[in-house]
Amino acid sequence: MTRSVNFGLWYDFRNPSPWQVPFETLYEGSLDQIVEAERLGFDSVWITEHHFCEDGYTPSPLVIAAAIGARTQRLRIGTNLMILPLHNPVRIAEDCATLSILTKGRFDLGVGIGYRELEFEQFGRQLSHRPSLMEEAVSIIRRAWAGEKISFEGKRFSFGDIKVTPLPAHTPRLYIGGMAEPAIDRVARIADGFLSTGGIGQDLYLSALAKHGKSPADGVIIAGHWAIISDDPEKEAAAVGPHALYQSNQYIEWGAFGPPQTTPRFPDAASALAQGLYELWDGDTAVRKLTDLLTAYPQIKDVHFWAQLPGEPIAAGQRRLEYVARHVLPKVRAAL
Repeated sequence: MTRSVNFGLWYDFRNPSPWQVPFETLYEGSLDQIVEAERLGFDSVWITEHHFCEDGYTPSPLVIAAAIGARTQRLRIGTNLMILPLHNPVRIAEDCATLSILTKGRFDLGVGIGYRELEFEQFGRQLSHRPSLMEEAVSIIRRAWAGEKISFEGKRFSFGDIKVTPLPAHTPRLYIGGMAEPAIDRVARIADGFLSTGGIGQDLYLSALAKHGKSPADGVIIAGHWAIISDDPEKEAAAVGPHALYQSNQYIEWGAFGPPQTTPRFPDAASALAQGLYELWDGDTAVRKLTDLLTAYPQIKDVHFWAQLPGEPIAAGQRRLEYVARHVLPKVRAAL
């Protein structure tokens, strides 16, 4: 039986010094790249979210998703991920319903619990309330998309007998990400699938599905992969190294991989590439590794890669995605 897997690109729209370009240039070039990626045969595009970042990490993924939807015909568009506890869940439900209508059902909502204290403080939320904020928001969004009266009274949110309209003909899928065991357990309980980062937690997710009486065979994994694929990985490592070091250490400083006070930073580009989530592959290695991964985890329905790392020229990412489209994806699809 032929297996269908989507292959996509991941964007954060970061624009850090010392590589900064005008944001209008970055956004225009990224949208042009996404249109070209659809033409080359990519299947999906994923946008992430943070706030109050000096490098402009996008705070507005749904706005960008609408722009992508207007310029593409086939690509699935999703968030990997939005920080749901920062948001009003009814507004998220309304905006995502509208996105589904605009894109004729091509939009999916991916969310996570968040970890950056600054964001929670400035949005009037408490980090300690994240589990209940997440659980209640998911419940409210599901009621809204089902066309039900929300009628919700919880610890964190209160809504009366209101309905979200207009309802989309195609209900977005609601994916949840996480790296810690309690977060992955939550995914198995209440999500339509698991947003996996760098392969972390995939086995935990499948075990949690079984624990909650669900079949692991029916699991859905959306895999955000950190592979950097090029015809010359050694040369690519030298070019991408400073950007990888910046990306890795920024996430560590924010607390993505544990308490920033105790999680060590990478001292140089070589260590970030060798010890972080990145993998440097040539085309043949990519075909083998991706085929093995997708064979081992038939639950993976989408694999997407950073279009370019923070501060990299769009042209650098463009060369890689063209290489992947021509020399990797056809062979992996044939193998599946």
